[in-house]
Amino acid sequence: MSTPIEQSRPSPATAPSGGAASHGSFSELFSDEVVTKAIARDIELPYGAGKAVLITLDNGHDHTKPNTFGPGGLLELDAAIESVKDRTDIVAVAVTGKPFIFAVGADLTGVPKVQTREQAHAIGKLGHDVFRKLGELKVPTFALINGAAMGGGVEVALHCTYRTVSSGVPAFALPETFLGLVPGWGGTYLLPNLIGAEKALKIIIDNPLAQNKMIKGPQVHEMGIADAVFEPADFVEESLRWAAKVVKGDIAVERPEVDKGEAWDQAVNNARFAVEGKLRGAAPAPVRALDLVAAAKDRSRDEGFAAEDDALADLIMSDTLKAGLYSFDLVQKRAKRPAGAPDKSLARKVTKVGVVGAGLMAGQLALLFARRLGVPVVMTDLDQDRLDKGVAYVHGEVDKLLAKGRVNSDKAARLKSLVTGSLTKDAFADADFVIEAVFEKMEVKQQVFAEVEAVVSPEAVLATNTSSLSITEMASKLKHPERVVGFHFFNPVAVLPLLEIIRGEKTDDAALATAFATAKSLKKSAVLCKDAPAFVVNRLLTLFMGEVLAAVEEGTEPEVADRAVAPLGLPMSPLLLLQLVGPAVALHVSETLHEAFPERFGVSAQLRTIVEAGKNTIFAPDFSIDPEVKKLFTGGGTPSSEEEILDRALRALAEEIRIMLDEGVVAKPADIDLCLITGAGWPFHLGGITPYLDRSGVSEKVNGKLFHPEGLSALS
Repeated sequence: MSTPIEQSRPSPATAPSGGAASHGSFSELFSDEVVTKAIARDIELPYGAGKAVLITLDNGHDHTKPNTFGPGGLLELDAAIESVKDRTDIVAVAVTGKPFIFAVGADLTGVPKVQTREQAHAIGKLGHDVFRKLGELKVPTFALINGAAMGGGVEVALHCTYRTVSSGVPAFALPETFLGLVPGWGGTYLLPNLIGAEKALKIIIDNPLAQNKMIKGPQVHEMGIADAVFEPADFVEESLRWAAKVVKGDIAVERPEVDKGEAWDQAVNNARFAVEGKLRGAAPAPVRALDLVAAAKDRSRDEGFAAEDDALADLIMSDTLKAGLYSFDLVQKRAKRPAGAPDKSLARKVTKVGVVGAGLMAGQLALLFARRLGVPVVMTDLDQDRLDKGVAYVHGEVDKLLAKGRVNSDKAARLKSLVTGSLTKDAFADADFVIEAVFEKMEVKQQVFAEVEAVVSPEAVLATNTSSLSITEMASKLKHPERVVGFHFFNPVAVLPLLEIIRGEKTDDAALATAFATAKSLKKSAVLCKDAPAFVVNRLLTLFMGEVLAAVEEGTEPEVADRAVAPLGLPMSPLLLLQLVGPAVALHVSETLHEAFPERFGVSAQLRTIVEAGKNTIFAPDFSIDPEVKKLFTGGGTPSSEEEILDRALRALAEEIRIMLDEGVVAKPADIDLCLITGAGWPFHLGGITPYLDRSGVSEKVNGKLFHPEGLSALS
């Protein structure tokens, strides 16, 4: 239906009194704010449509420091809007961003300093007071979304009367629930009332909880968020031409009427079911966002915004937000400056990669190296059929990327040409980096490295993807053990960003620096680990899973034991994780850890029985435990409650993490948390594991002290 300008703009009489300036009292909390300026200039619209004001958001830095909104930035925008609101010589106001960036949301640097709910409430109200003015001017407003738009950047656009988007926009999202907040500057009210509850909840709930998924410019238009889409090269000019036609009445914007009947309620109920299944009540922000969207169907704009203010005030003061911001700090900062990494100037150039093996993991590695490094990758195996299958797997994955439009035909052909196979390791003669992905057995890996060393240069780095074996022992029989480094990926390789980089006793700085530089080129988050059994993630997950299996052996029903850790809101239950890893692999890692630490790591007799029976899966297709596997879960007569199992698992983790830190397996608790978040998918709202152990009291009960006695600071 047609949407006249006057219907999309509330009356100025509904604006809250007081003005934005009255909220400046908390600006000292954001003393480090990089203020985003709102630069207003008069322009003449095409086609004789009249004069308009174009406001450009620009913090004075290039695209590597995106526009954000702290108190200073909000007051800048407020001043720009106030300067035009009474003008009678203009027909429109447009808002756009600096090159490549529209705006990526609120400046969160001062949020951890907020001391009172009143301060938190003021942050929400200030955003509403400023942004809503864009929808309350006497002339239509246009958001020209020229680049990345997230959080408050999206909400600025939603307050405008119309929106255009560049087809080149790489990221558009409302990620707040991912961090522990809600879209609190209009997002939970305006978006569902624009495009309907179902589509809005994909942006507000589904995407953030799917590892913070973003959408691109064309999707923004397809979903009805933007009214028009234009190419990047002349985006602003084309947007202004379109705006001129709208102002003149030559274009009538058609927007489908939003269904506020059963469809709205059903969308909310479906989302609630999904959130409960994924988080099991462990994080309040998604539930609060759902409540806001549910109520937005019947609320007035003032009521919707006031409810968002209250939600922000509550969530800003919550422990889960502190943990979420800590997690965000880890992946945005610490992951980019790995503790203990050698000077990058020592890194050697990698112009060719060798992959030993042609199985599934090897194929994933070959594809990743080819895509990210753009260098030749050669795979080897002892069997031609297996080798052919490995190369065919890579080529098939490239075809999938082509079908999805993620690469063009030229890029696809290039990637296929880069990945080849060879039955002999002579093909590695000119390789600078060779990684093995063969059977997890020490003597097999030692033999492989001996064969590779015989053909490569003395400077070539030899990397192992071992999940638990000693790097030092693996290199011990080589002429140049200093070149060997652990390079442990997590499955699926293309999805999980963690790389555990392990330094053996003789690994030199050049090999280590090359490993870190390669990890960066692969767009992975690298954490330096000591050469200790199972390193970080597998050591902790094996311990965690071991406590659950031990409870089953003692007589607890497997379904009860599996459900015990649900309050953490982990991405999957222990037994589902066991199925993903594979019972045989899990057994091997537990045996390795039992050999190293027999007093803390046991080996499940039931797990060994399951492996010996050839069972590769734990669950039936309907996600009930396979009846044949359940028969093998025969236990004793001392079952535990869910609460008891969770407590023993958390206590074991607290003890083991303290031991690992004392041993120097990683530099700080932050590295443990970064590993679990990026390698095991632990949710942001936990902050990894150490903040959760602190705030639940387990750290002090087990170790007598907190992991973070000074509070959460990832880089301290």
